[in-house]
Amino acid sequence: MVLHRRKVVLVTGASSGIGRATALRLAAAGHPVVLGARRIDRLEMLVSEIEEAGGTATAVPLDVSDLASVQGFAAAALAHFGRIDVLVANAGVMPLSPLAAGLVDEWDRMIDVNVRGLLHSIAATLPTMLDQGVGHVVTIASVGAYDVSPTAAVYCGTKFAARAITEGLRQESPRGIRVTTVSPGVTESELASTISDASAAAAMVVYRAESISADAIARAVSYAVAERPDVDINEIVVRPAAQR
Repeated sequence: MVLHRRKVVLVTGASSGIGRATALRLAAAGHPVVLGARRIDRLEMLVSEIEEAGGTATAVPLDVSDLASVQGFAAAALAHFGRIDVLVANAGVMPLSPLAAGLVDEWDRMIDVNVRGLLHSIAATLPTMLDQGVGHVVTIASVGAYDVSPTAAVYCGTKFAARAITEGLRQESPRGIRVTTVSPGVTESELASTISDASAAAAMVVYRAESISADAIARAVSYAVAERPDVDINEIVVRPAAQR
């Protein structure tokens, strides 16, 4: 795919899974990447991996639930590279449980990361994109943004919200600001490891019997980012062929 120009790409939740795969793929395409996550040790290892392969990357500690942290992340990108071209809002958590389990702290955490974290990320980066007259926001949602399943009511609620927020941003944005939602199906990641409810964890083992690699999602992100400036890829759903 033709690389039209180098773009400074910010990736949240870059320490593992889809975020890590996306950072690797976009860096390999020649884009400088700014990596954000709480696990700075993993980010630093990823920076080394990217640089050893000839790419450009920098790591910034990030907690998307904290607005000041996200503002610092965006400021670090500007200080290091002078612009912000693409935000890949990937950070998310998925501690599934039945509503009857009453795991309110876990529900709150999903709302804080999956919804507030997305809003914080947009708030911290959109003004720069508007000043530049060009930019691209890519939200990593989920097939759970389209359908609700047992034990996933709160998670799906956050992903419905993420998809709605992203679509609202698309409609509000002037020409030059592109907006994309990428919704993964069952994908290899650490998300399932955060499930504390025994029944939800058991169901997830069966659900994840067929999965695709995180790089499959990274390829979708790369496709949207690499499109011509006059083309806006609005929504991409990527599932394992076996998932129905």
